[in-house]
Amino acid sequence: MPEHSVESIYNFLALSDVLGTAGQPTQEQFSAIQEAGYQIVINLALTDSPNALTNERAIVEEQGMEYVYIPVVWEKPEVEDALTFFRAMNANSDKKIFVHCAANKRVSAFIYLYRTLAQGISQEEAKKDLQKLWEPNERWSSFINQVTNR
Repeated sequence: MPEHSVESIYNFLALSDVLGTAGQPTQEQFSAIQEAGYQIVINLALTDSPNALTNERAIVEEQGMEYVYIPVVWEKPEVEDALTFFRAMNANSDKKIFVHCAANKRVSAFIYLYRTLAQGISQEEAKKDLQKLWEPNERWSSFINQVTNR
């Protein structure tokens, strides 16, 4: 696969024709994201996460895409983070969305929650995609349960 395709981005996973997720893209890979038709990039990683780009907003906007930054602390995800993410997803439901963090673990948990709570997808179906990337640890399993049962 070409080095600068969306498929080459670390832990890339296309969940539908309008939703893709991944770990941290390189600066060059943001042009591939735009070329693949994504209109908005949602970043859940922190600015000091591995391989984070300090000028990511500018890189994304130079490509003509919108940028939403929702910093989620790996060690302490909050219910409010998930609610902010849900609002961003709902506000952009008419666009092709690319969501990333450092390794697509935060994102996979947030997407699992969004798909099950906002889109009505069964937990079993959504969990298949979540588990393609990782098995959430105790902290993240607790977070998923906390958001699900709020």
